[in-house]
Amino acid sequence: MHKLLTDSPGKKMLLLGNEAIARGAIEAGVAFATTYPGTPSSEISLNLFQISHESDLYFEYSTNEKVALEVAAAAANSGVRTFCMMKHVGLNVAADPLMTLAYVGVKGGMVILTADDPSMFSSQNEQDNRYYGKLSGLPILEPSSVEEARQMTAEAFDLSERLGEPVILRTTTRINHSSAFVELGKLTPRKTKGDFKKDPFNLVTVPAVSRRLHVRLLENWDKAQALAESSGYNFTDGAGPWGIICNGVSYSYVSDAVKELGIADNVRVLRLGFSYPSPPKLIKNFLKGCDKVLVAEEGEPVMEETVKAFAQEAGLTLPIAGKGEGLFSRLYEFDPALVRRVMAGYFGVPHTESQPPDLSDVPEIPQRPPNLCAGCSHRATFYAVKKAAEGEETIYPTDIGCYTLGFLPPLAMGDFLICMGSSVSTACGFSKATDKKVISFIGDSTFFHSGLTGLVNAVYNNHNFTLVILDNGTTAMTGHQPNPGVDMSNFNLSGYGHVSIEAVVRAIGVEHVTVIKPYKVKKSIEAVKAALDHKGVSVIISQEMCTLYARGLKQLKVRAFTVTDKCKNHRDCINQIACPAFYLDGERVQINPNTCVGCAVCAQICPENAITPVKAKQAG
Repeated sequence: MHKLLTDSPGKKMLLLGNEAIARGAIEAGVAFATTYPGTPSSEISLNLFQISHESDLYFEYSTNEKVALEVAAAAANSGVRTFCMMKHVGLNVAADPLMTLAYVGVKGGMVILTADDPSMFSSQNEQDNRYYGKLSGLPILEPSSVEEARQMTAEAFDLSERLGEPVILRTTTRINHSSAFVELGKLTPRKTKGDFKKDPFNLVTVPAVSRRLHVRLLENWDKAQALAESSGYNFTDGAGPWGIICNGVSYSYVSDAVKELGIADNVRVLRLGFSYPSPPKLIKNFLKGCDKVLVAEEGEPVMEETVKAFAQEAGLTLPIAGKGEGLFSRLYEFDPALVRRVMAGYFGVPHTESQPPDLSDVPEIPQRPPNLCAGCSHRATFYAVKKAAEGEETIYPTDIGCYTLGFLPPLAMGDFLICMGSSVSTACGFSKATDKKVISFIGDSTFFHSGLTGLVNAVYNNHNFTLVILDNGTTAMTGHQPNPGVDMSNFNLSGYGHVSIEAVVRAIGVEHVTVIKPYKVKKSIEAVKAALDHKGVSVIISQEMCTLYARGLKQLKVRAFTVTDKCKNHRDCINQIACPAFYLDGERVQINPNTCVGCAVCAQICPENAITPVKAKQAG
């Protein structure tokens, strides 16, 4: 039995933040869950995916976040409790249905999780999705701890049903990926089937209907604000004249800093967990008891601006600060030392920074930049494309996935990236605006997510570029989740369809379609050359299973290679493909047999044929 199905209220269990969130949803009786995987939210999906195979929970990895939200919206409007999860940039993809779903509302509780990523540990930006609450008019809950993440997730479903609209649960990486002991709550039975009642004059958003629905949304906003005033997630600690207003993980840092600076008698802290709509009475009353206030929030000055507005309404002139020189930055995530330093400086508290230990006698730690795995088929594909395009001026639009790392030298196969699916659409623009050869890269999961529409556009408008679809059989970057092109029989799971990328591409109308096996280097180069010679849209589908995924499925037949005495130290292997299995022993190139997976790409490009399988060497 999955550990998150443990029916032992009161039992304490060590959980990752994302596991606690999944448990909270299970405790709330969630019956329907959808997602497109994205770090830092991926483990929530993984746990619910696993639970769905041991229970009557319906779970799906949707094609993209927009689809996930639309599928969930239908279930929620059939009276089923529904959970839709995504990372922060995923909500951009889902924003279209989100804005109008806020008007339409829901019948069953619906929680939309957005996992923000301050410091961009695995993201292309660090946008602050609290603005989506303000933009959509939907309430936002923000947990400050792993335990609270469980509680808030469960209670968010109740709040959703009380208001008749979705509730946004906003987390950050530090909450999602921290571990702590969580006290399990009671499991609520799932209601897996609902009933959709036709009501087109409230559910079909033509202008006349939407005008009335907008009125209802604003009425709900007033109700939500009243609930925020009395919410147990909005509370005050302390009674001193120095005020601190905070949210999320910042509350933990502030609490620690208050103790460490010894200022508990001088400080009062307002923690906002039900952060939007912000409670005006609670905030104004808090400000009246303060001489000055510091707002501690990661990301944008969302609360700071609101607090200053409430202070103006109340005629209060006390100093209120948050972001600015010598204060908190709008960049990156907070840490305890930063919060302690800013608090000490703002309130004029003597504070000596702890000095780092003397490490002058410790060797410098080697840099370890992100890299494609040893034997990754993407590296072989990049090599083949680079060789095939030698002598041409090229532009390489790339996309979101492991293969994004191909922009690093020596491969240097990534020139432009905006968001999921942009490689195809931007290739259209580059092909028309320049005279250079345009070769774009996209992964299989990303192609299904948002590459299809760009390719349709390319065929219709007769653009001239080559699209390389890197089909490694899984959604590798976020943890090997399935996508519509994955063979689910590998998991011994039935009931799933399978979408052929080649069939889809041909059906769209692409005339030149080639499938290559990138480990066959010479044939791959020839196929790429032919695609580049084609005038119009050409597509290369590079098929080879992700090595880590294949290892997990026990389908990887490892055959380590070694460098023999034939080596003349040309170093083509290092300088052209830079597989991490290579290392230098003095001035000689060697291969780590524990890392090498035996793809044999290096052996095929070595000018002296100096790289051979380990067994072949031993036999000789």
